[in-house]
Amino acid sequence: MSSPLLAGLGLVVAFYPLGLALLWCGLALLWSRRWEWPERWRRVAPAGQEGPPVSVLIPCFNEGPNLAETLKAALSLRWRDWEVIAINDGSSDDTGRQLEAWAAAEPRLRVVHLACNQGKALALRAGALLARHELLVCIDGDALLDPHAVGWMVRHFQADPALAAVTGNPRIRNRSTLLGRLQVGEFSMIVGLIKRAQSQLGALFCVSGVIGCFRRSALHHVGYWDPSRLTEDIDITWRLQRAGWGVRYEPH
Repeated sequence: MSSPLLAGLGLVVAFYPLGLALLWCGLALLWSRRWEWPERWRRVAPAGQEGPPVSVLIPCFNEGPNLAETLKAALSLRWRDWEVIAINDGSSDDTGRQLEAWAAAEPRLRVVHLACNQGKALALRAGALLARHELLVCIDGDALLDPHAVGWMVRHFQADPALAAVTGNPRIRNRSTLLGRLQVGEFSMIVGLIKRAQSQLGALFCVSGVIGCFRRSALHHVGYWDPSRLTEDIDITWRLQRAGWGVRYEPH
């Protein structure tokens, strides 16, 4: 191999990370200037008095220790019309018993029990098929949903009928360990930066599995989540966009 070619490859290897980082930063700044900076003086969350109803889907597999916190947050939404559907994905701990106890006391909560563990994709599909409403807010079984999260996401669907999904902005709660602190930096800086940059390019790589909102008719159009995929959140994002639907990022 000739020395000029080796030198060229060396330059690519040396400057590729820096160049890509500068690209992400530049695109993220352009997107923020267009969409976030005009709102810098009005950071008040949507009131929730006007907007379509939503169904909150919570797939649960052995979430006993976290379940009470998750349900309490999901049942404290500041929104006019909503329901919560918890899908017990064949849990072997006390998740099912806890869900039934909560459902007996909370009329907005419905519980679905799957006979055996079939994975998050099938749990979400079961919840989507049983949901009463068109907009589906999907969170993890150990996530705490912010009371204003629905308002921030639903406004995008009201403005764009061709929008299929809105990905939220997860925050890490456990910051006492080194891994937790590293994840704080990852989600707060790297993930948010890349999602802003991808939004400027017109497409997103992934709707976060921790917090996302979907239009059910769009999911039906592409066949819902695919249980054969290891990363069902990436797969559904790509299939929605390839089918012509839009996906957006909501930093609030």
